[in-house]
This record gives sequence, C-alpha cells and structure tokens, in this order.
Amino acid sequence: MSFFKKIFSKEKKETLDKGLEKTKSNFFGKLSKAVAGKSKVDDDVLDNLEEVLVSSDVGVDTTLKIIDRIEVRVAKDKYLGVDELNHILRDEIAGLLSETNTGNATEFDIPKQDTPYVIMVVGVNGAGKTTTIGKLASQFKKAGKHVVLGAADTFRAAAIDQLQVWADRTDVPIIKQSMGSDPASVAFDTLKSAVSQNADVVIIDTAGRLHNKVNLMNELTKIKRVMEKVIPDTPNDVLLVLDGSTGQNAFEQAKQFTAATEVTSLAITKLDGTAKGGVVIGISDQFKIPVKYIGVGEGIDDLQVFNKIEFVDSFFK
Repeated sequence: MSFFKKIFSKEKKETLDKGLEKTKSNFFGKLSKAVAGKSKVDDDVLDNLEEVLVSSDVGVDTTLKIIDRIEVRVAKDKYLGVDELNHILRDEIAGLLSETNTGNATEFDIPKQDTPYVIMVVGVNGAGKTTTIGKLASQFKKAGKHVVLGAADTFRAAAIDQLQVWADRTDVPIIKQSMGSDPASVAFDTLKSAVSQNADVVIIDTAGRLHNKVNLMNELTKIKRVMEKVIPDTPNDVLLVLDGSTGQNAFEQAKQFTAATEVTSLAITKLDGTAKGGVVIGISDQFKIPVKYIGVGEGIDDLQVFNKIEFVDSFFK
C-alpha cells in the first residue's frame, strides 16, 4: 500500500520501532487472545477488540469510533476473516490520525518568516517538558537554526537550573531571572534578546504546576500578551508536553491545559518505557490537536518529529 511507503532514515526508523516495541507487543498479544479460535469477525471478536483498544489506552470514545468503522466494513463483507483484522485496524487508525495530523513532516523545521518563530511550551512537571525543550533546541540547532531559550517557569528554582543545564549542553543562549520573578517579564526579555540576535527559534518554558484553571489561564494569557508587544501574533506554537506513560492521566492533563489556553500542537514523551502508546491515537483524535513530536528514548536524538505514516507502520510492523 503506497500510503505506508518508508520515508524515515533507517536509523530513525529503528529508533521508532524500538520505542514502540512494548506498546506493540502488549497490543498484539491481547489481540491474538481476542481472536483465538475465531475464523471470522463477529460480535464476540468486536467486543473483545473493543476491550483490547480501551485497555491499550486508545480511549473509550476513539475506540467506539474505530469499532463503528469496522462494523461498517463487516456489514459490507458478510464473511470477513480475522486474518484481515490487522489490515483493517491499520487502515482505520491511519485514517483517524490523518484527520488531525494533516502534514507529513520528517525533519525538524519551522516556517520561513521575518521574525523569530516562538514556541511556548506548557505541561505539568514530570511530563518531560524541560527535557523536550532541551532536545528541541538541540535538533533545531543541528538543522542550522539560531535558538534562544527562555526560562519563564520561575515557580521552581529547579526548573530554571534544569533549563540552564540543557542550554549549556546544547550550547544555546538562555534568558532567565531569579526564582519568583514575573514569568511574563522573562518572556518579554527573551523575545527582545532573540530579536536583537536575529534568532530563528525561541522556546519559552512555562510553569508546570496544575494550579487552578483560572490562575493558569491568567498566567499564560499574560505571557502571550506581553510577548505580542515585542513580536505581534506570538506565540506561533503552543506546545503541550504530555507523558505518554501515564495513559489516561495524559487525557486529563490535555483536558486541563486545552481549557486554560489554546494549545496548537502536542509532544508525547516516554513512549519507549511504556505499553501505553495507544494514547497517541486517542489524544490526537479526541482533542483534534496535531501531534508534532514523540519521545521514543532517553538520548538527545530520541525526540522525533511525529510522522503518522511511520508511526502506524512501526505499530503494525
């Protein structure tokens, strides 16, 4: 099927395959049991498949959508063999991901523009937010971009220190103030510095605590408003970082943050250490927000641009 033509390099593909191994093994182990002793897709198989998808953290609503689509295909072909189920599932999951993830990016890149491209990063502490920022900085720098980091998570001294470590490691400039400083002030200074340096990319860290929704909304809104004084219509991207290993808890975090601010893209981390990779499918479908990056390992190069074709190919390989 031409849709699944390989487009990643061999090395990147191997990293993705390895990162999704636990999810794949868990999912297809359950699927094999669900169809054991069956020759055709019937109501029992569909009920079992529903349980497999839900227990693989695809999410109830997305699972029901997939089951409904398969039921339509079963109705057209009265005798649909279970050996065809993998192909049907693959098609339907690829179709769902394509509805939200319309692009086909394979490399770290940004749109061409006259001003720095500003990414504001949100997410709870522990989701891999600071690590994702550091790895993004590294990847953009490798792509020849001039990157500036902004330490606007001033709630914890550790957050500033951690971002400094990544700035040192990737050799990119960082703008910071002391703990307790106004996050919007840090963002303002970062953009001013980025403009003066003629930077290509600015990545702004923000507070990772899930304080009440109103306070979170006010803080993020203020940061946006202040940044627009330096560069109109910023940020260009509000990136929500979610910990894929938390499964359904990642859904709840997505719900909280999308209610507090306009999230435009997702990074789903820690997929290599979990069997809960199905969460990528469910969150992308339910929130209608494209997944831009996935974390499939601890190495600095193990943050990958999310490509739906390669993801589905590795999942069903």
